[in-house]
Amino acid sequence: MQRLLIQQENSDKALRDEFHKLRTELMAMTAGNREEIRLTLESLSESLSRRMNDLNSGMQDQMQRIRDNNEKKLEEMRHTVDEKLQQTLESRLGESFRQVSERLEQVHKGLGEMKVLATDVGDLKKVLSNVSTRGAMGELQLEKIISQLLSPEQYEKLYKPRPRSPEVVEFAIKLPGKDEGEGTVYLPIDSKFPLEDYHNLVQAYESGNPAAIEQYRKALIIRIKSSARDIRDKYINPPATTDFALLFLPIEGLFAEALRDPAVFETIQREMHVILTGPTTLAAILNSLQLGFRSLAIEKRSSEVWRILGAVKTEFSKFGGYLDKTKKKLEEAHKSLDDASDRTRHIERKLKNVQEISYTESVDELGFVSLDSIDDEPEES
Repeated sequence: MQRLLIQQENSDKALRDEFHKLRTELMAMTAGNREEIRLTLESLSESLSRRMNDLNSGMQDQMQRIRDNNEKKLEEMRHTVDEKLQQTLESRLGESFRQVSERLEQVHKGLGEMKVLATDVGDLKKVLSNVSTRGAMGELQLEKIISQLLSPEQYEKLYKPRPRSPEVVEFAIKLPGKDEGEGTVYLPIDSKFPLEDYHNLVQAYESGNPAAIEQYRKALIIRIKSSARDIRDKYINPPATTDFALLFLPIEGLFAEALRDPAVFETIQREMHVILTGPTTLAAILNSLQLGFRSLAIEKRSSEVWRILGAVKTEFSKFGGYLDKTKKKLEEAHKSLDDASDRTRHIERKLKNVQEISYTESVDELGFVSLDSIDDEPEES
């Protein structure tokens, strides 16, 4: 047992020695490996550092080249964009300034025209505010329509329906009488221009005030009826005139306002024997009268035309007799010419063998007058 313990102790000691030896060797190997690894790592680190430095340097160079290239491209792009933008901006601004200048010039011109128009409107308003001037304008428009549709012989200006009265109507249309012996009948036409009443009514329509519309419309109708009554009392005088007259309203709007209520038109026509007319209706009436004048002229001329045709027929009959006589005379002359031609040929046959002599000798021999001497005689003045 003791021996076993000793052997065990020896074995343990040998193991401890072996382990210590192995440990020493292992530590030596580990130290060597560590140094080798350290050297390897240092070498690898240096190599990596060099590679990284080279790579960084290459990348920096590449990045610098890329940066320089990009900056160059960006500069070119910026220059191109600036140039295009400048051109576009200058073009757009120039076009805009041109358009603005044209618009301003048009506005300035329009303002000038509006100023002139406002002045003209003011002058026209001043002119139309005068009653006598308004009447003259209505008279001028009436005269223009009548003179365009009728000849001067078909109407009379400033006609006096009553010889003993100083009242004169502006225009009167000459109408023929019903029978042949009757004289001329005149159709009176007078113009009225109640501008103030019509202007007040138009302003009432624009303001949309029903009470004002009714008020000014009644005033306008009263003024038109009063004018129609004056025409009836002053200018209608049968049989010198027709039993009715025409009242001319120079504005179509004024005439349309008078016709808005048909009862007003019928009342004026029935009670005052006056027919309301505007520029268009008056032209239609005058055209109808012109057609009537032409039909009447044709009717009056028809009998005269028939007499002329009868005289022409008689003259043609006489002319036929003269033609027959002339034909007979021509036939006799033709026969005489044929006889003379036959006698000439007969004489030529008889004288065929006779010797010819000159013309002068023949004249002297026969004692005829020379045709040359006749031609040479001076003409009698």
